Amino acid sequence: MSSTLFRTKNVEQSIKDTEEPEHALKKSLSALDLTVFGVGVIIGTGIFVLTGTAAKNTAGPAVALSFVVAGVVCGLAALCYAEFASTVPVAGSAYTFSYASLGEFPAWIIGWDLVLELALGTAVVAVGWSGYIHSLLDNAGWHLPGYLSGRDGAHGFGFDILAAALVLVLTAILVVGMKLSARVTSVVVAIKVAVVLVVIIAGAFFIHSGNYSPFVPPKQPVPAGGNLKAPLIQLMFGWAPSNFGVMGIFTAASVVFFAFIGFDVVATAAEETRNPQRDVPRGIIGSLIICTLLYVAVAVVVTGMQKYSELSVDAPLADAFKATGHPWFAGLISFGAAVGLTTVCMILLLGQSRVFFAMSRDGLLPRFFSHTHPKFRTPYRPTILLGVVIAIVAGFTSLSELAELVNIGTLFAFIVVAISVIILRNTRPDLERSFRTPWVPALPIVSVLASLWLMLNLPAETWLRFAIWMVIGFFVYFLYGRSHSRLAQAERAPADAP
Repeated sequence: MSSTLFRTKNVEQSIKDTEEPEHALKKSLSALDLTVFGVGVIIGTGIFVLTGTAAKNTAGPAVALSFVVAGVVCGLAALCYAEFASTVPVAGSAYTFSYASLGEFPAWIIGWDLVLELALGTAVVAVGWSGYIHSLLDNAGWHLPGYLSGRDGAHGFGFDILAAALVLVLTAILVVGMKLSARVTSVVVAIKVAVVLVVIIAGAFFIHSGNYSPFVPPKQPVPAGGNLKAPLIQLMFGWAPSNFGVMGIFTAASVVFFAFIGFDVVATAAEETRNPQRDVPRGIIGSLIICTLLYVAVAVVVTGMQKYSELSVDAPLADAFKATGHPWFAGLISFGAAVGLTTVCMILLLGQSRVFFAMSRDGLLPRFFSHTHPKFRTPYRPTILLGVVIAIVAGFTSLSELAELVNIGTLFAFIVVAISVIILRNTRPDLERSFRTPWVPALPIVSVLASLWLMLNLPAETWLRFAIWMVIGFFVYFLYGRSHSRLAQAERAPADAP
């Protein structure tokens, strides 16, 4: 059994499968398109919300350094992703990479993990988008009925029609084609980045240097806890992370890490890129650098405008401008947040459909979903299926700890990709690599340790939910995927031949 669980799909075969007419995706994306996709999916709720939470409760003005730490952790993973995406330019991201290095069962696990991460992330972001739109409508005096906003507390029932509608509209755009998706994303990202820059430039005029003192507030240990909401590292070793102090910078990095989630989605579009060997690394690393700079600038501005202890945890940027006597900025920021979440939702949905498509093409999921549209050359079947399912989930889902599952899923993918780089360097040193991760194996090992550290700072209940999802994945693989995969059919073919 072990030989079947860890059978690998070689890189040459993975690339060859992409050339089959009924499974081929249209190559239309450039390095600029990928960079825009990356910026579009990274800049979302994080830049508008998490700055206040991390500064007020964990790091103070030094939250700017927390963004740098989180950006470095993502940067380490990005270098590993860049090597794989340029060497194996196939849809599926970490799933495809692990299939070529770790084997079929580990590939299934990471693919199943990505399905959870991207689907749940899309639903949660859609609900967040709906909240901003409801806020703008309420300010304009327009109010949707409670049962159509997901906020009908009187009857205990509500369907968020705006969240569901957003997912369905974006699904239709993705079915029509990647180039249209790229154009829509470019326009929306331009608006979003413009709003962020206005906030940074305008806010700089209201900075008071006294708000930066102390830049690193005194250490305040977190009380020991024994419930499932406590960080796993606290339950395992009895050690509680510290708020404030130098260690508070690193603890806050676990919080603001959510703001960086998404750059890995760029790798899922490698198969639809005209020159993936050159453009995918540029798109991944370029988008991450741009967003890190914007995040640090926002953190510096908002903690300079208002004392960190007085920051809002729900809308820190908007409330900081209210505190300076400029409340009209709140509307502008809400508009920017709503626009930003539109692209986040679309690109997460794009990544989800590409992973599902790659798994079905390999036979681990029904091959019915591996056929592309005869005109648009997009994986329309999984896109429509997932779009409808996620729209329903978004309609009935409220924002809660579900976002933490997205965190743990992403970090798990980071670990698998880093390990895969080391393995493939040893098993296939002959492969042509247009981009090479520097300092292998040291850098991938540091990436694994950094990601694991952030995972251990997540609540124990998040780990429990993640484990339950993985157990379900085990059953699906052993009941279907293991016997229906292309590799399994290829192994049976010689035995079945007369």
